[in-house]
Amino acid sequence: MKLYQTLETQLKKEPNYVSDNNELKKWVVLNKAQNFDEELIELLLDDSDLKEKFFIKVKDTLIFKQNLFIQFLEQKNYLNDSYTQFKNKVGLSIDGKYLKQRNEVALVWPFKDCVLEGGQSREEDKREEIFFNETLAQDEITELLDPKVFTNAKLFDKDGEKSFNQFNRNENGTITDNLIIKGNNLLALHSLRKEFAGKVKLIYIDPPYNTGNDGFKYNDSFNHSTWLTFMRNRLSIAKELLSKDGVIFVQCDDNEQAYLKILMDEIFKRENFISSVVWQRSYSPINLKKHFSDNHDTIHCYTKKLKCLNNFTISRNEKATERYKNPDNDPRGSWMSSDISVGPPIEKNIYPIINTKGESIYPPKGRSWSFSKERMEELLKDNRIYFPISGNSVPRFKRFLTDVKNGIVPMSLWTYQEVGHTQDAKREIKDLFDGEVAFESPKPEKLMHRFIEIATSEGEIVLDFHLGSGTTATTAHKMNRQYIGIEQMNYIETVSVERLKKVIDGEQGGISKSVNWQGGGSFIYFELKKYNQTFIEKIEEAQDSENLLKIWEEMKTKSFLNYNVDIKKQEQHFEDFKALHLKEQKQHLCELLNKNQLYVNLSSLNDKNFECTSEEKKVTKDFYQIKK
Repeated sequence: MKLYQTLETQLKKEPNYVSDNNELKKWVVLNKAQNFDEELIELLLDDSDLKEKFFIKVKDTLIFKQNLFIQFLEQKNYLNDSYTQFKNKVGLSIDGKYLKQRNEVALVWPFKDCVLEGGQSREEDKREEIFFNETLAQDEITELLDPKVFTNAKLFDKDGEKSFNQFNRNENGTITDNLIIKGNNLLALHSLRKEFAGKVKLIYIDPPYNTGNDGFKYNDSFNHSTWLTFMRNRLSIAKELLSKDGVIFVQCDDNEQAYLKILMDEIFKRENFISSVVWQRSYSPINLKKHFSDNHDTIHCYTKKLKCLNNFTISRNEKATERYKNPDNDPRGSWMSSDISVGPPIEKNIYPIINTKGESIYPPKGRSWSFSKERMEELLKDNRIYFPISGNSVPRFKRFLTDVKNGIVPMSLWTYQEVGHTQDAKREIKDLFDGEVAFESPKPEKLMHRFIEIATSEGEIVLDFHLGSGTTATTAHKMNRQYIGIEQMNYIETVSVERLKKVIDGEQGGISKSVNWQGGGSFIYFELKKYNQTFIEKIEEAQDSENLLKIWEEMKTKSFLNYNVDIKKQEQHFEDFKALHLKEQKQHLCELLNKNQLYVNLSSLNDKNFECTSEEKKVTKDFYQIKK
């Protein structure tokens, strides 16, 4: 406290730093510190203790340690390990700075600075979500996001399921196998960081839209805030996995897409925004709607670093190619004409062009030519300017088919005729699973083909951490891309994995014929090793109190309970527990479990309490390249 008292004494020498009751106006000091105010810096330099604390000497020049001063002022110099220090730091922040330290407009919401483990064992489950605050419980965050142990590893290829030995790697040591991972996607993404950070070329996700009809059914009073926190946590680690020229597509409907756009502006930076694509997901109106029958989704597209990004192109279809003709028998082949005027006008580019009739042609009113006079003369000599025979012979630019042989730039409106619709997707699934609708909201393979074609080349890595029915992995497999799919719902085994096995066998649905798919390839399936997550699932599946009491007995000896749980006191109050409704009993038992131990951390691989098998140790060490 002595240093803070010294600061108060020094600042009170100037009246604009204190209120009428002689208390220090901290917000004034903060504002001046953020702006490197000369008056404030002089006052700090006038006191030797303050000078020593908040300045550093570099080549005979004193540098003001602004961040340290602001932190000190906000905390009033309480002990470094005290709860009060952190209590004063809880708030809404961007890039590590609190809103009161920043000037720009930002998207903020309750729990923004927390981590949401977020996930259900079944799609229809609801849960009272636990938020982990980064400042109040940094050690818990570190433990929660620690890389996990892997289990139940299997290899699938044309010969069926095989025991798994080791991962294949390229000359740089990076895993080249296709991976399907079962487990919480936030924890799985953090487990991928060491191996795949900066290596993923394309991320596509179709997350829950928070409509109340999808998998995001949280029953707290901050549902919208919960969804934003859920997305922010996952997009932040996803950005780390992207390569510098990588691209991410995130699909959403109008329920949250506007907020999602602002959130992605913040995480990926506005200057790295590429486009918002509109996909026409259905073609028939829903007459039950009162105002508009929504038939589209919005897909926001960002890159890691825009200046490193290559041009996007998609294959030219037959219809587009037919528009190229050769009416003047140009030896360079077929071409298509385009306008050579632009607006608003550029004065120096307004000049006459002499047409085939000897007439002077000027650009239309309010426009100018696209090229300078010198460049236009070069194009005329090269027969790149065409004068139509009919009309007023306004010149047009000749764009040859050979100039655009690598494809065309995609537009931001994708119709169902181009990339399919939801009924196409359901039909693809039905055909694979003998007429059963194995998944309620799949995406058509043609849509995934468009994303992958735009952003990747053969062999590059595609990631989908809301894998669902497995359309992304299926399409990537047929297009010879490496893929990583993450899903924690149990249908990953009954739908996604089974679908990929059929792909390896050469199924001919979806895009198979268009890419001449003949089958082959392989993928590795493995899971995050559960610990307390096992008890949560048992609790959720319990049908009565008697089963819950049996689970509690097992929890006492085998689970990791919260550090403040007193088992004796819990036993003393079990008559009260029995009087609760079944739902309340389940909630109480879940609250007793340490949520940082839902899955087994890599750091516990050799801990006997977690009973990791030799096979689990082998696959885990091989993945993380641990030699010992």
